[in-house]
Amino acid sequence: MLKFRLVIGLQTLMVIGALLLSSCGATAAEATPTLTFSADEIRTQAVQTFSADLTLTALAAPSDTPIPTLTPAPTFTPFATSTGGIGFGATIPVVGATASCYGLTFVSDVSIPDNTPVTPGQTFTKTWKVKNSGSCAWDAGFKFAFVSGDAMGGTAYTLPSSVAAGAVIDISVPMVGPDKTGTIRGDWRMSTATGQFFGDQVYVQVVVGGGSVPTNTGTAPTATATATP
Repeated sequence: MLKFRLVIGLQTLMVIGALLLSSCGATAAEATPTLTFSADEIRTQAVQTFSADLTLTALAAPSDTPIPTLTPAPTFTPFATSTGGIGFGATIPVVGATASCYGLTFVSDVSIPDNTPVTPGQTFTKTWKVKNSGSCAWDAGFKFAFVSGDAMGGTAYTLPSSVAAGAVIDISVPMVGPDKTGTIRGDWRMSTATGQFFGDQVYVQVVVGGGSVPTNTGTAPTATATATP
């Protein structure tokens, strides 16, 4: 392409030179000066034309735009996957007996049946017959404690030894007749050593201000296991 343009430029210059020479040779007497071109000038013109063509070609050619460098995305650390269960070496908590395996069922009143008349300040011992109706033994340290009503001077009774499941025992609590008249009641219940109550709630109910006081045959609070019928 460049060679073709160079040839065209040289031919154009030669044609222009021929026209100028012919116009000058019509008459020697004309005052118009004769334009002559030397071989060096023709070559100079040709080189300039060639250089111009090179410049135009360079401008027209697309430039190589560098491809932008891609910055790698940051690497994220994967989250730990939970596989569930208990890993090796982990300590498995030991689950002890719960309140659901404990039970107490009221059997009968051994002493001071309901509405027994007492006088204010009179001492007496209330005894209940109860059964361990749960699937777990009652441990030593379990407490038979007052929960509501009038305690009538009674205090919590602590089991001195364990009571097997299915066993029937008597629980006695010493009390004092209240200094008020009427029907007086106190509610009691068994609990674990940590205070979890369970089983039947039993009560003592007396009438203060009338009738004779029954003979108190109990001498001390006791808890005696008896054979199950």
